Amino acid sequence: MGVFEGLLSWVVRGVLPVWLRRTARAVARFRDQALVDQEEWFWRLLRVGRRTAYGRQYSFEQIRSYDAYRRQVPLVQYEDLLPWIERIQRGEEDVLWRGRPMYFAKTAGTTARTKYIPLTREALRFQIRAAREAVFLYAWWRGSARLFTGKMLFLSGSPDVEMVGVIPAGRLSGIVHRHVPRWVLRNRLPPYEVNRLSPWEKKLARIVDLVLVHRESLTLISGIPPWIVMFLEWVEARTGEVPGKLFPRLEVYVHGGVQFRPYRERLRAFLPDVWFWETYPASEGFFAYQDEPERDEVHPGLLLLTNHGIFYEFIPLEEVHKEEPARYWLGEVEPNHPYELVVTTCAGLWSYRTGDLVRFESCRPYRLRVVGRARMTLSPFGEHVLVEELEQALEEACRAQGAEVREFTVSAVITPEGGKRPYHVWVIEFGRMPRVWAQFVRTLDEALQRRNPYYADLRQGKILAMPEVRVLSSGAFQSYLSQIGKIGEQYKVPRVDPEGRHVKELDAWLQEVIRIEDDGDA
Repeated sequence: MGVFEGLLSWVVRGVLPVWLRRTARAVARFRDQALVDQEEWFWRLLRVGRRTAYGRQYSFEQIRSYDAYRRQVPLVQYEDLLPWIERIQRGEEDVLWRGRPMYFAKTAGTTARTKYIPLTREALRFQIRAAREAVFLYAWWRGSARLFTGKMLFLSGSPDVEMVGVIPAGRLSGIVHRHVPRWVLRNRLPPYEVNRLSPWEKKLARIVDLVLVHRESLTLISGIPPWIVMFLEWVEARTGEVPGKLFPRLEVYVHGGVQFRPYRERLRAFLPDVWFWETYPASEGFFAYQDEPERDEVHPGLLLLTNHGIFYEFIPLEEVHKEEPARYWLGEVEPNHPYELVVTTCAGLWSYRTGDLVRFESCRPYRLRVVGRARMTLSPFGEHVLVEELEQALEEACRAQGAEVREFTVSAVITPEGGKRPYHVWVIEFGRMPRVWAQFVRTLDEALQRRNPYYADLRQGKILAMPEVRVLSSGAFQSYLSQIGKIGEQYKVPRVDPEGRHVKELDAWLQEVIRIEDDGDA
């Protein structure tokens, strides 16, 4: 046994169990005092903000309560912050937060504009702390630290940065890759030089090579679900074996970034004996993670991180499109109601609208689920369909008809030709086609009606016709993302396409277009 292996063995047997126990106790403490922590962070953030240009603009010095804060400090989106971001890029200090940020985190969303989110030293520290806590909690629940003796694969963005004005900028996952603890470096895959490779396909091929070399020692994989699926498909194509059988020590897949439901069945087929552990990171902050395992396949929800440098506000779903929507702090939210998540952070974001819709599973403790995007609900006719509702309806239809879906997006045809009634259009790439096509479409429609009363009213009131489902050939979504320059570990297929832009562009990959005319309803 070498010096490093001996030291690692000592750490795993002696030190890590202490860390795991301390982490579990610390999480239990903040879980039980969420509102106290939120009040404390509200004032801590304001104390720093008072000395910034933004704080002077909105008279932070005069704020004596949260009610005063929400009257005085506006809700903002990225476009509202652009003048302030540009001042930071030019080198000005104390603009949104003290000093200047360490980095800008470049977002990789579905819009054309690249966003540069400030990432301060404090915010980066909380990002790394939250990621560590999530993995430590998994190990705590399993009662084993052996996870840390094997290789761990992090399918992340490139660690390379570019200068945007005077501030280095890069993908958040790549920036975190530059700052992982030293004790993780030896066991991390891929190494730094491989993680820098481009294009994405070349990088992924090299990662597959490396993982197969270390397949006997792989214990953890992490990355957003669509790209982990792609990685596992490449492994299976290379070896002809189910990936789960290739990695005898693989324990856990840590995931986040997109809704997991559409990928769960496929990933379970690849990794039948691996635990799934969910997180909720974003460029704006690390918001939540799974703190308990599933029981009888029931997910407990994600624990909101209330003492990690963030103060949270919430806009009720019915208010999100209003010019001056109502907004609440954590002590005012109710379970089972969708809210847009708003954050004030130690990176200098003040009442920043993330665009994410969340719903609390419980308020003691505060556990939530992400149910969609505020500006990506499907609502051309006032139906307000959430992404979660689309995914649940599709899952029900697939289960009834033995189908498997790889990717999908949903839009609407508002003014069909020939005076026909408008309808929703689903564009789906199947891994396994439904047994009975007409019944699949009917079940999809009925399942969505049960979940969304507004959609049901429109269907039953003869305002909307039956949905249309278009089938894409295998690999079409990946080809499309590659063509528009959004291929890689940070990009994902938009579940809702309100303007129909992606649906029109995907026509080049249509294998067939199937229209179902319902006898008594069309």
